[in-house]
Amino acid sequence: MTANFDIFSDHHGPQMGIEYASRDEVTALQTSRAKNELRHAYYNVPHYRRAFDEAGVHPDDFKELSDMSMFPFTDKATLRGEYPFGMFAVGHHQLARIHASSGTTGRPTVVGYTANDVKVWSDLVARSLRAGGLRPKDKVQITFGYGLFTGGLGAHYGVEALGATAIPTSGGQTERQIQLMKDFKPDAILGTPSYLLNVLDRMKKEGMDPRESSLRVGVCGAEPWSEGMRRELEEGFGIDATDIYGLSEVMGPGVAQECIETKDGLTVWEDHFYPEIIDSETLQPVPDGEYGELVITSLTKEACPIIRYRTHDITRLLPGTARSMRRLERIKHRNDDMIILRGVNCFPSQFEELITEDKSLRPRYQCVLSKRGRMDHLTLLVEHAPDLPQNDIEDAKIRLRRQIKDKIGVTVDIDIRDHVDGGEGKAKRLVDNRDK
Repeated sequence: MTANFDIFSDHHGPQMGIEYASRDEVTALQTSRAKNELRHAYYNVPHYRRAFDEAGVHPDDFKELSDMSMFPFTDKATLRGEYPFGMFAVGHHQLARIHASSGTTGRPTVVGYTANDVKVWSDLVARSLRAGGLRPKDKVQITFGYGLFTGGLGAHYGVEALGATAIPTSGGQTERQIQLMKDFKPDAILGTPSYLLNVLDRMKKEGMDPRESSLRVGVCGAEPWSEGMRRELEEGFGIDATDIYGLSEVMGPGVAQECIETKDGLTVWEDHFYPEIIDSETLQPVPDGEYGELVITSLTKEACPIIRYRTHDITRLLPGTARSMRRLERIKHRNDDMIILRGVNCFPSQFEELITEDKSLRPRYQCVLSKRGRMDHLTLLVEHAPDLPQNDIEDAKIRLRRQIKDKIGVTVDIDIRDHVDGGEGKAKRLVDNRDK
């Protein structure tokens, strides 16, 4: 591996004033850091050297932020093609941590962090949580899942960097969550909005008044949510609820955060990330204020620099309000078929991979999303092989459900049928009935 550039000589630790810096100051810092990050990626990640060369661009061609559009995109297919460590820009001895998200064909997207990456990540989550209403010395119940998923540990380190107290309850075990909430009296809670609504419903069902809890603030993320869900959380718990945004491929939670003063979209921490909005058809950047697909370039990552990552999230960039950095409008939908189920990202193709491995099943299926109470729920409709006995159908159902839980990490219902209508022409793999 080529020796690393000393790209971070300007020291990018926490800078209290940067959140309120002028647009010119933010642009100058982004430009300087983008030059370094492009060189770091080109000289230390073989994929980026090949991709830049094939596109006929060199890091030295970058003079100003608009020049970023000359450089090639990165997507999930890129990361999976370089599995497991091909996107790393440092040696393994320089890594402090490795995370991964679920992936197709047994290949998740893998990201690494140096000790400094972890510190920057922690500082950005701390910055996010403070903008979202948390304060040092708060007790914080963290219901995001811990493990290879970046949510739990990303939130945890941010809580500690803020100077608050982490209560790592992780996900599930709702009755225990409620009991700990009563006993430990947290000031804030972090989690997916659908799960926090589930906790709210359970408390009411058990005759409790959630507004009498100790909670003051909730920070929600890992899945899209609406203003209606915010109102229910705020009125139900008597709290302020704000939105946090991130992707494991870019860093994890803490890429952008809604500010409690305004609750009008997510402030992008532009000193560490350069956001673009592109037209999904032409792949060309569009002006601020126009809708399109969010693309993010990291500016300070050491272990895994990411250049022009296509998030597939549809939003637009707006001027700053509570902070001087630009905002993302709330992300409501995507331009691909990714399913976010209780904070876990998955794709129909992942289910297809498991279906095709079972001779009892045919590769004709549909993923049907619905609401079960507060929670999103997925039922997988699958066609069985001709003349399959009922006992074998039941065995296949149990087998597939277990494999999905073990390999993808989500629990789904399995409905095995004689025939699954995939639609005319291109098969319709995803049916979303959540609004019905």
